Amino acid sequence: MINRWLFKQIDNSALVVFRALFGLLIAIEAFGSIFSGWVRRTMVEPDFTFNFIGFEFLQPLPGDGMIWYYAIMGVFGVFVMLGFKYRMSMLVYGIMWAGVYLMQKSSYNNHYYLLMLLCFIMVFLPANRWFSLDAKLKPSISKISMPRWVWVVIVLQLWIVYTYASVAKIYPDWLDGSFPALLMKSKDDYWLVGEFLQQWWIRYAIAYFGLLFDLLIIPLLLWRRTRVPAFIAAIFFHLFNSFIFHIGIFPYMSLAFCIFFFPAEKINKVFLRGKKEFYDKAEVIVPSWRNALLVSMVVWFSIQLCLPLRHWFFKDDVLWTEEGHRLSWRMMLRGKSGRVAFKVVEKGTSDTIFIENEDYLSRKQRRAITSKPDMIWQFAQRLEEDFAKKGKEIEVYVEGKVSVNGGPYKVLIDPNVDLAAEKWEHFKHHDWILPSDSE
Repeated sequence: MINRWLFKQIDNSALVVFRALFGLLIAIEAFGSIFSGWVRRTMVEPDFTFNFIGFEFLQPLPGDGMIWYYAIMGVFGVFVMLGFKYRMSMLVYGIMWAGVYLMQKSSYNNHYYLLMLLCFIMVFLPANRWFSLDAKLKPSISKISMPRWVWVVIVLQLWIVYTYASVAKIYPDWLDGSFPALLMKSKDDYWLVGEFLQQWWIRYAIAYFGLLFDLLIIPLLLWRRTRVPAFIAAIFFHLFNSFIFHIGIFPYMSLAFCIFFFPAEKINKVFLRGKKEFYDKAEVIVPSWRNALLVSMVVWFSIQLCLPLRHWFFKDDVLWTEEGHRLSWRMMLRGKSGRVAFKVVEKGTSDTIFIENEDYLSRKQRRAITSKPDMIWQFAQRLEEDFAKKGKEIEVYVEGKVSVNGGPYKVLIDPNVDLAAEKWEHFKHHDWILPSDSE
């Protein structure tokens, strides 16, 4: 039964067109990051980056090295689009993207994480069997069909992302519209729509349309009767997000995914006029590596289902502690502002130095560090290393207050704990993060 369902051959039009669109978008992401100045601001100008803890060996290349790094990524993105040396190009882009993703988190975005996952998924999909230079140069690999498991992997990954994004919105500040209102307040200077976005009902429209869209979009696209209305809603939703929130290629990549839900004849009519449709509905081809594939799918999706749940096993609210926030599809859920000051005390003396954050951090880093306990801890470790180079042993104390969603400022970090002496635990609450209900 499982063989007949997963290994049945279906038309591959959606996959090969998506590969071309995906390659175009990841090339735009790489080249756009250069020309917009993002690479220079984020990777070149700062003295150091806040990498994911445990990946300290990933450091930006010196000088303009990261600009060339992104340029090379862009070239491989073009190769993916063209289907040229496809698997190698997709793998290289995926590794390089994973490197820059883990290298810095001052500009953390769930969409960057999704892109990393998709790159590695796409490496294993037969996306170059048609509509590609690979198929032109080597006709023996040409094929107009693919096994159904390819479609299942893509749709299931999307369903996980959207469903967790919806569930994460079920909390008071989202449901009562207060956080969407806060989001829109920061857009009041937008040309043409800024004043409109301040209407009282907009907050509720955004809150409940966003929650229901994420929850229902995959089922609605799967059902033929609701597919077209759902696609129209997706166009509105993603273009709105692109215009209002400026979140790069993600809205367009999400729209590109919709191609997997439309019948092959429509895809061919729009994109692949010279491709004949695959009609052998009964062909089942079970590969010799069937068991390895099934085990890999079970492991992959078990991790995808469990990882976003880990914050429930930490003490306190993830909105406050940030523990378990990353890699969990908690997208645009809260606004935090804060103030943080670092005090260095040389061991064995009463000498105290109040750190000027501007001397170490870029503007973006200073803004990010105020409310992120892990980044505060990393900066304390950085200060200890810098002073150790000068032959000094120090303790680092932090005074920081944070406001969540426009609420009152509360103390985030225990000011009596030497953060330089603390160890980081990936799967354990840190007691130096004070409770959210403390004054």
